[in-house]
Amino acid sequence: MPKAGNHFLERLPLASDRPVLGVSITLILVAGAFVLRWFADPFLPSGFPYVTFFPAVIVSSFLFGVRLGALSALLCGLLAWYYFIPEYRSFDVAGPGVLALLFYVFVVVTDIALVHWMQRANRNLARERELSRTLAETRELLFSELQHRVSNNLQVAAGLLSVQKRQVVDTTARAALDEAARRLALIGRISRQLYDAGGATRSMREFLEPLCADVVEASGRTGVRCSINVAEDAPLSPDAAIPLALIVAEAMANAIEHGFRDKEGGCIEVHLARHGADMVKVEVRDDGDGLPDGFRIEASDSLGLKIATMLASQLNGKFDLIREHGTTARLLLPA
Repeated sequence: MPKAGNHFLERLPLASDRPVLGVSITLILVAGAFVLRWFADPFLPSGFPYVTFFPAVIVSSFLFGVRLGALSALLCGLLAWYYFIPEYRSFDVAGPGVLALLFYVFVVVTDIALVHWMQRANRNLARERELSRTLAETRELLFSELQHRVSNNLQVAAGLLSVQKRQVVDTTARAALDEAARRLALIGRISRQLYDAGGATRSMREFLEPLCADVVEASGRTGVRCSINVAEDAPLSPDAAIPLALIVAEAMANAIEHGFRDKEGGCIEVHLARHGADMVKVEVRDDGDGLPDGFRIEASDSLGLKIATMLASQLNGKFDLIREHGTTARLLLPA
């Protein structure tokens, strides 16, 4: 948002549609400069006929543009010539007077030209800024629409898988379709929050909070509570958003489905902290039943855990399940 001073400068020159007002104020500036010069004359040494007129010319040019600046320069020059350059009260001029007039013309022409060029450059800059703002708004609108369409398409694909499941008799195949539909639906729900239209990265906390709320809501378990504990936040690369979302969602779904299988509810804590100098640790802790004895993630036939392990590897990280007062799903990522 432009500052008030910048907004005023962008409006210059003023009174373009009200020439009478511009001329009136210009005449007042000229008259004020003349009166001030008249009263200052006894206190000024000779050789300063234009000392109060230059500011009037500059202010007139600055406020009302080249034409009224030129009018101000003409009137001020005539008044100074007639009253303050020998021969006084006459337009006759001797050698030193000619030099003073030439100096005046040079100065006021330079001042008016500089003011005009600066105002033109400022107008061009204002137009470019407005064009950039319009383009930015258009980009954000298109980006939002793209995210909306992607999200809708993923939701439609999840719905089609659910419909296709009705025609499948095999239990394993139905379970696989259920899992695929659930993951597509999850990505569809969070896809609108993955990226910033301006390309800025988001913090992991900003990303994890709505994600965890979506997973709990999608489970339909009213007794499950989820909390986010961020010891030290870290920026989230947009390329890591979907893999991280799937890994955390899989860990939470695993806790809800298996850890709280025989319970009405439970507590899940998503903990984020630094791990060493160059790693970030994301842990999904639950207070459920815990892992069975002898469990090893490498030997598990769970498709979800295999996907989580593969995605962690793609991020140059590591995913593991640990038994400690329930189950802890630990994801280590490069910082």
